[in-house]
Amino acid sequence: MDGALETTSTDNAVSVTARDVERLIDIGLALSAERDSSRLTERILLEAIALTRADGGTLYLRTDEESLRFEIVRTGSLKIAMGGTTGVKIPFPPVRMYNAETKQPNFSNVSAAAALSKKTINIEDAYTAEGFDFTGTKKFDQGTGYRSKSFLCIPLKNYSDEVTGVLQLINAQDDFGNVIPFSAAIQRLVEALASQAAVAIDNAQLIDAQKALMDSMIKVMAHAIDAKSPYTGGHCQRVPELTKMLAQKASDQKEGTFADFKLDEQEWYELHVAAWLHDIGKVTTPEYVVDKATKLQTIYDRIHEVRMRFEVLRRDAEIAMLKAIAKGKSARVERHKFKQRCAELDAQWKFIAEQNIGGEFMSNEKQDKVKEIAKQKWYRYFDRKIGLSWTEAKLLEKAPPADEGWEQILADLPEHSEAEYNLGEVLNMCIQRGTLNDDERRKINDHIVLTIEMLNEMPFPKHLRRVPEYAGGHHEKMDGKGYPKGLKRDEMSWPARMMAIADIFEALTAADRPYKKAKTLSESLKILWFMKKDGHVDPELFDLFLTTGAYQEYADQFLRPDQIDKVDISNYLPKPAVAAPPPQAAE
Repeated sequence: MDGALETTSTDNAVSVTARDVERLIDIGLALSAERDSSRLTERILLEAIALTRADGGTLYLRTDEESLRFEIVRTGSLKIAMGGTTGVKIPFPPVRMYNAETKQPNFSNVSAAAALSKKTINIEDAYTAEGFDFTGTKKFDQGTGYRSKSFLCIPLKNYSDEVTGVLQLINAQDDFGNVIPFSAAIQRLVEALASQAAVAIDNAQLIDAQKALMDSMIKVMAHAIDAKSPYTGGHCQRVPELTKMLAQKASDQKEGTFADFKLDEQEWYELHVAAWLHDIGKVTTPEYVVDKATKLQTIYDRIHEVRMRFEVLRRDAEIAMLKAIAKGKSARVERHKFKQRCAELDAQWKFIAEQNIGGEFMSNEKQDKVKEIAKQKWYRYFDRKIGLSWTEAKLLEKAPPADEGWEQILADLPEHSEAEYNLGEVLNMCIQRGTLNDDERRKINDHIVLTIEMLNEMPFPKHLRRVPEYAGGHHEKMDGKGYPKGLKRDEMSWPARMMAIADIFEALTAADRPYKKAKTLSESLKILWFMKKDGHVDPELFDLFLTTGAYQEYADQFLRPDQIDKVDISNYLPKPAVAAPPPQAAE
């Protein structure tokens, strides 16, 4: 077998020239600059074919399963081009370096033998070569009419002398197109190319591995943020999709505002990273604030406590009725009074329960009614300062004595304002819009500040330096009234403005929020249109969002079927200017 591995070729008309050496240097420089793995491996093979005047070749990459995977395949005379940038899938199974059953090295295959021995194998004629199994090659030749003859297999070794792949060339040709062996001089030239190629591939694989690791960490953090809440799961995944969709639509424009908007490969990745990390600051926001579905909700919904107090008032009314009847008062009158009180309590409870849901707006009249109902009192008999955690007990230190006494049915107690968020029952029940009070809304808004701070702490390389700016601008408004920096439209990049629209539209259409029902496509676009008119989102991006159909593509992919209704985008686009009629000629 060793003899077969060291088979040599005889020198022939194909020799190495000064131009070949110069070209080898140029190839080395080009390979060191290439970052795309597919283009890199393809160029290595094509340059090796050109240097040796080979008819074709294959580049294999070693896998973790100890096999050689077909990465690029080319045969000029048969017009075969697979793998690489061609998009054509290679149908051949990997070449095993070891027998699957016996675990013995596979020296019968020439490419596997080159990888195992770490030596170049130069074969003048595959049909007469000893020690190798060319059954598959001969079968291929029979089916295509091809004649595989001279082979040159060179292992690709990295800095650590590890074989990362094999470069295999087939059928060297002379000036007249005749198949000849690969000369010793050409072999040395290709070995020099293979050495450079191995280093370039190793570097590319390391870069790809680092990028894959970073991508995984980014997505793990985003998934962790979504996983904190069963209701917002998917937000950190959908916003990047919509942001990149809008960026692609802008990049596709050939005229108008976005004619010059183009992102190169690194800028696309920069946008990708920023979009996935746009809510990283939410990792510090408690889920019971993010998920606050009702006004009285904290870790649980305190409306249950309030309902129990109404139950107590009803029982008190019933006890009062029975006591009055027992003292000899009119049973008919007392029962009527009790029935009226029950109806009153029932109406009050239903009103309080309705206000707990939250909504677009709560009038002053409704707030006054909440405060009036809250003045009713129920009697407490048991000590409310015992059986508590030390943190809650500390909050109650300033509370009134724990002895029995009268308490309001809804109250803003001193200990409510001592907590991180004001837990006052009346205060929360009187929230005008939504379910968040000022403290909670401030905490929600702070997530963007923390996002910027956390991203600024990361040592992003030069091509990712704008990630904090992109990710940190999705709550800014075009009129400068957003947060946290109050930036105006001209102070924001296009990607940051795109992310702002994506974040809003995803939130409007999301069907997994506990504090609101999922809005339809038409409702969401109408709200976004109002936000455009109010200077909250970029007007040109909004128009692009509609005219390119990006809104529909997103809806088809992420919205429930019942949310996708008919939309007339002409209602939200600028009306075309009407030309003035020509002046009438004077009579």
